[in-house]
Amino acid sequence: MAVAAQARVAHLLRQLQRAACQCPTHSYTYSQAPGLSPSGKTTDYAFEDLQNMGAKNVCLMTDKNLSHLPPVQVVMDSLVKNGITFELYDNVRVEPTDTSFMDAIEFAKRGAFDAYVAVGGGSTMDTCKAANLYASNPQSEFLDYVNAPIGKGKPVSVPLKPLIAVPTTSGTGSETTGVAIFDYEHLKVKTGIASRAIKPTLGLVDPLHTLHMPGQVVANSGFDVLCHALESYTALPYHMRSPCPSNPISRPAYQGSNPISDIWSVQALRIVAKYLKRAVRNPDDLEARSNMHLASAFAGIGFGNAGVHLCHGMSYPISGLVKTYKAKDYNVDHPLVPHGLSVVLTSPAVFTFTAKMFPERHLETAEILGADTRTAKIQDAGPVLADTLRKFLFDLNVDNGLAAIGYSKADIPALVKGTLPQERVTKLAPRPQSEEDLSALFEASMKLY
Repeated sequence: MAVAAQARVAHLLRQLQRAACQCPTHSYTYSQAPGLSPSGKTTDYAFEDLQNMGAKNVCLMTDKNLSHLPPVQVVMDSLVKNGITFELYDNVRVEPTDTSFMDAIEFAKRGAFDAYVAVGGGSTMDTCKAANLYASNPQSEFLDYVNAPIGKGKPVSVPLKPLIAVPTTSGTGSETTGVAIFDYEHLKVKTGIASRAIKPTLGLVDPLHTLHMPGQVVANSGFDVLCHALESYTALPYHMRSPCPSNPISRPAYQGSNPISDIWSVQALRIVAKYLKRAVRNPDDLEARSNMHLASAFAGIGFGNAGVHLCHGMSYPISGLVKTYKAKDYNVDHPLVPHGLSVVLTSPAVFTFTAKMFPERHLETAEILGADTRTAKIQDAGPVLADTLRKFLFDLNVDNGLAAIGYSKADIPALVKGTLPQERVTKLAPRPQSEEDLSALFEASMKLY
């Protein structure tokens, strides 16, 4: 970590210490002895849960960048203090692949762990979910649980070990979901594993763990929250989803929009509208950072039940087919289109397309994001929401469409081909789409402004 960044984190922690609530949940500070609040009271309640679970051999997963930062150190200190044996795996890949998943799975199998702790963003939490799943059923083949049609999509019928997820970004909401996403290198496309069985046992949502995030990481993570909320709220309603599964064990994790997920998604969207720009522009804005961390969890609960649709389905080949683009503020050794960026770049085109179904919801979300909809006509819902999103993205200096990250019209057939297998999410779009529709959406997303 750069000296300037270390100084900024120290400054923020001092601010937090002065302003902090002194309850056991919030009184911990990195500057003090592990587990002690300013009043001297033990505050490591979360990792005492591992003791209550009977954990004696824990796998701690993170990535190389985070392994040297305070969130991981705090967890290690806590595990040591509570007398819990652990092994550190810090080889998580940012935007994981099937290869990186399998490396973590082999580590988990060798370790014979009885509990897991994941400290990081969605990449770390998803990798840990996969490691827990396959180590719990070592006879399974990798594609057994991978979503169809790429994998076999088998239901999970084995018991998994406890997993505590500690998110350090404010985007994926992976601490709340039964989904693990990765790049399947053979097809150069993203896919994943979806099952309630892999959902973390416990999520520790603490804004202190986001203080290391650079501005562009805050922005791209926030775009994931934005699209989780928008897509889950505009998804095909649960009572219109088909076909009915032959057995309850085959019931999909994503049920379609419903009255319960709507509450979480709308509230997440309200928080994004109020706080995302502040969180990106001012790293010292603790209120904004804290609220975006909460919004990530809220949206995770929303889309974890309702699902996402076209922005996410189309994002997977955008990430998987990346050529040379490397996003600012990401310390990685490979080309990378961050997930949140790959999702949001198609959002104006997608919501223009889907607004013909349930236009009232599209207008409502545009209003939440700041549009004046008092004189808007119902048939204009798509363009109104799309223009609102373009302004939102322009204000945050987002790359001007897919062309700005290395794609051209010549890539559209490959992008469409990579979207077609994503039926798990694309079928939740409120409006069915053909290959020609997808081609038109990718073309409309080449430039945003």
